[in-house]
Formats: sequence, C-alpha cells, structure tokens
Amino acid sequence: MATTATARRGRGGFTPWLFALPALLVYIAFLVYPAFSSLFFSFTDWDGLSPGYEVVGLDNYRAMLSDDVVVKAALNNLIWTVVTIVVPIVLGLALAVALDGKVRGKPVLRMLFYTPGVLPLVSVASIWGWLYNPDYGAVNEFLRTVGLGGLAQPWLGQDSTALAAVMVPAVWLRTGFPMLLYLAALQSIPREQYEAATVDGATRAQRFWRITMPNLRPAHYIVLALSLIDSFKVFDLIYATTYGGPGTATQVMGTWMYFNVFQYYQAGYGTAIAVVITLVAVAVSIPYVLSQTRESDR
Repeated sequence: MATTATARRGRGGFTPWLFALPALLVYIAFLVYPAFSSLFFSFTDWDGLSPGYEVVGLDNYRAMLSDDVVVKAALNNLIWTVVTIVVPIVLGLALAVALDGKVRGKPVLRMLFYTPGVLPLVSVASIWGWLYNPDYGAVNEFLRTVGLGGLAQPWLGQDSTALAAVMVPAVWLRTGFPMLLYLAALQSIPREQYEAATVDGATRAQRFWRITMPNLRPAHYIVLALSLIDSFKVFDLIYATTYGGPGTATQVMGTWMYFNVFQYYQAGYGTAIAVVITLVAVAVSIPYVLSQTRESDR
C-alpha cells in the first residue's frame, strides 16, 4: 500500500510539469534561444546570411563608442524618453483627475482619449504623415488659414523639426494608457479622506498633494516603469514616419539596429546594439520590480 501511494505521489509530481511543458517549449524556442543566440552573435563579425562567422570578442561594443550614429541615436533616445514619458503622464493624470469629477459623457470621453493607443501604428504614421505634408497637410493649411503661413514648413523633412514632429503623435498615442491607470487608482481612493480634509479646511490643491498623489504612488510606479521600457525601445513609429531621417535626425537605437542587421548586413554589430537596448530596458525595470517587492512585503 505504501509503495502504491508513493508511486502515485511520484507520478502526480510530474503532472504540473507536463501541463507547463508545451508553453515552456514555446518560450524556450521563441524567446530564450533567440536571446542567447543574439548575445553570442554580438561577439562575432557576421553578415546574417553566410553560414560562417568570425568571433571578434568585444570589438562590436568598442565600435559603438566611436560610432557617431550610435551617439546621435542614443541622444535621440534620451530626448524621446524624457518627452514621451513626462508629457503623457502629466496629460494622463490631468485627464484622469478631470474625468474623476462630475463630467458628462465619461464613457465616451474615456473611449476618445484611449482610442489612439490601440490604433495600428502604420495607420497612425500614415495619418500624421498626411497632416504634416508640406503642400496639402492640415497643419500647414491651418497655419496659412490663420495668417501664420510663414511658420508652414516641411515638419518631417528637416533636421530642426523632424524629431519633435514625430514626438507629437507619440504623445497622442501614449496619453490614454496612463489616464486609464490613474483613473482606476483615483476611483479606489476612499472618498472619506477627501470629506475629512474638506471639513478640516483643506483647499483643493492641498487635497490633491496630500491625499491624491500619495495614494497614486503604486500607479506612478507602473506607469513610469512601462513608459521607460517602451520609450527606450521605440522603433515602429519612427521607422514608419521618417525612416530615421532626414539624415540621422530621428535615428534611434532601435532603427539603427534594424538598418545594420537587415540593410547593411552587419548582423554582429546590429545584435550588439540590440543587446545594449535590452540591458538598458532591464536596468530601468529593476527599480520597479524592487519597489513592487517592497510593497508586497509590507
């Protein structure tokens, strides 16, 4: 009897692994193996097509330090990250606070503000490409209509305005997500706290800074961490609107990685850039993970 029970327990111990095995195999095949392969090829001189390659150690990483395009792309990434985090978070919080009050048509407004975030990026790039068209685009036409035709210019076609012009649709896309998170967090704050503060004579600004903002701390962590990761690995919107141009005006690490791998056939160098992007994304997510761990331990 004891032997039979032990055998049953032994067979049962494998059951969870059998259920998890298909997903685990897919995870290994499509994530773990490609990740380690990319890491290995970042230490090689490989064109991405030939069966042979040459191991060059850290040469690709050293070359990045003297690559002017990498420096430009990293700077653009930094500017992009700051702008597309700060502006959407501030706008999202302002919209959430407004929608948390007595506003008519809240469901419709929430849908309108969040809809840009679920649109296909190719469609978004096409829409804003038309808006920015120097000849018949709505932006320049509006400026001419209101008597500011002197400000009309090729927004995506010159170094001085291209990056800022692409960041506008990025902000438009990313405002809805923090708005929804903040709105959900605001609705979970006990109303009694605001009522007690009002009775004590607290102003609206005091209630916001002393009650609202502290209660939004978990939402701040989530929004900031996800926005940081998403902003640094930006690729699709810039690729679809400006293709990294004009020149290198809107080049970022993601697009420069793509060009090296798929256009210049320098897969070793391109994967080295991809590894750096991954390491930065992991590094910026560590504070969020640690903060969530501390919150769960309390």
